[in-house]
Amino acid sequence: MSSRKATIDRKTNETEINVTLELDGEGTSDVQTGIGFLDHLLGALVGHGRFNLELRCKGDLQVDDHHTAEDCGLALGSALQEALGDRSGITRFGYAYAPLDEALARAVVDISGRPFATIDLGLARERLGELSCENIPHVLSSLATAAGITLHVDVLRGDNDHHRAEAAFKAVALALRAAVGSSGFDGIPSTKGTIGGVAK
Repeated sequence: MSSRKATIDRKTNETEINVTLELDGEGTSDVQTGIGFLDHLLGALVGHGRFNLELRCKGDLQVDDHHTAEDCGLALGSALQEALGDRSGITRFGYAYAPLDEALARAVVDISGRPFATIDLGLARERLGELSCENIPHVLSSLATAAGITLHVDVLRGDNDHHRAEAAFKAVALALRAAVGSSGFDGIPSTKGTIGGVAK
C-alpha cells in the first residue's frame, strides 16, 4: 500500500478545523479541540489505532460543545475517507473488544461506502469534564457518516462513565486498525468491485 495520509481544512461559521491523519503511523497525536475530554478520547482512538493525528479546532464554545464535537468527528471522518484512497488491499471489516477496568466495549466496522452508525454507550452522567455525554456517541456517528463506514458500538458493561466512553473509543480504534490493515490481496474487497464509488 502507498502512503495513506490526508489533510482536511474545514471552516464554517461555527468551527475552524485542520486535520492531518496518517493511517500507517505510530499512534502519535497532537489534538487541541478546546475540550479536554474530547482530546482525551481522540488521543485514545489514535493511539490504539496506531494512526498519527494532528488536529486543531477553534469552535464556538461560548455557545456550547456540540458544534466542536460534531465537526471534529466530521473532519476526522473526511480525513479517513480521503486517506483510504481507492481501498485496494484493505481488510475492510474489523471488530474488537476493549476493556477498561470494569467496563467492556465492542466495536464492529465495515469500510463499506455506506454511512451508518448505531452507538449505545449507556452513559448516565450529564457531562464528562467539559464534554456533554450526549455528544460522545455523536462524535462517533459523525465520523462514520463522513468516512462512509458502517459502525456498531456497544458498551456491554461498566459502572464508571469515563471508563465506558474510553473503552468505546479504544474498541473503535482496534476495529478500525483491523479494517484498514492489509488483507494480503490486491483489489477492492467487494463483490461489487467498488466501495463508495471507487471502482476497479
